Amino acid sequence: PPPPSPSQTPTTDETPTPKTTLASLPPELHVLISQHLPYPDALSLKHTNRYFSLLVDTGVRLKIAWLVERRRLHLECPGNGGGCDLGSDVRFCRGSVRLLMQRRREHVECESRPGLGCLIYGTAECAQSRRFKVRVKRWMRTRVSVELWGVVMAVVMGVL
Repeated sequence: PPPPSPSQTPTTDETPTPKTTLASLPPELHVLISQHLPYPDALSLKHTNRYFSLLVDTGVRLKIAWLVERRRLHLECPGNGGGCDLGSDVRFCRGSVRLLMQRRREHVECESRPGLGCLIYGTAECAQSRRFKVRVKRWMRTRVSVELWGVVMAVVMGVL
């Protein structure tokens, strides 16, 4: 008879191997990983739980490094008028920084600078860009249909 296929092989003899997750890594690796994150990613990790809140450093050096990198890529930078407060994350993320980080999460900046690729994943092309284009087209259709509906209602109301 032919040997059993892998799906038919009994698994009672095998011990399941535990999955390696970020939380299962030793603290030394957590520190090393967090030191290689840009400011927005480090801030996100810092806000996941109390452990990472105490472990991840989002100090002035990391903020400045992020701003310098944005300037190098010719991206919008907060504080051009001197209004950038580096003292704490709360003060730093007021105003335009919050908007810039949202645009980053949505890959808007990948679209705004053709040729740079994905600014988040560091790849030659942004996999999210197509999805972004679809979202914009869908938004435009919805917006146009809502505006068109408003014009129709205005015409109808004007006739009455």
